[in-house]
Amino acid sequence: MKIIPQRFAKKREGPQRKKMMDIEELSRVVIGCAIEVHRQLGPGLLESAYQKCLIYELQEKGIKVREEVPMPIIYKEVKLDHGYRMDILVEEKLVLEIKTIETFTDVHQAQMITYLKLGDYRLGLLLNFHVAILKHGIKRVINSK
Repeated sequence: MKIIPQRFAKKREGPQRKKMMDIEELSRVVIGCAIEVHRQLGPGLLESAYQKCLIYELQEKGIKVREEVPMPIIYKEVKLDHGYRMDILVEEKLVLEIKTIETFTDVHQAQMITYLKLGDYRLGLLLNFHVAILKHGIKRVINSK
């Protein structure tokens, strides 16, 4: 009989844990698709080109995506449409923002946090395709609520 230290023991899979595992697996698949798009196209194109190609890759894997998803602001009973739009929403739970910039700034992270809070989503990925190796252009943002 082998004794496994508590920190390595498998945790029970309650509904919340399963949900987290699902989104983690989904984020790995999305990152893999994004890497494939970046390998094929390289840096230097417009955001819209990467967005369309990433959507294609995700749909080829049978993953549900919505693009340019409106994000209204609701203040008490008032719904304000101010043109906020998420680039891609994956499986109604993972927010993707596509960028082609030199480097991420606090503004990009604040934008993602706003989307996560307004939509009550847990995880978002900022994907910057203007890098030599895509792994250097990925930033995970978690809504800590």
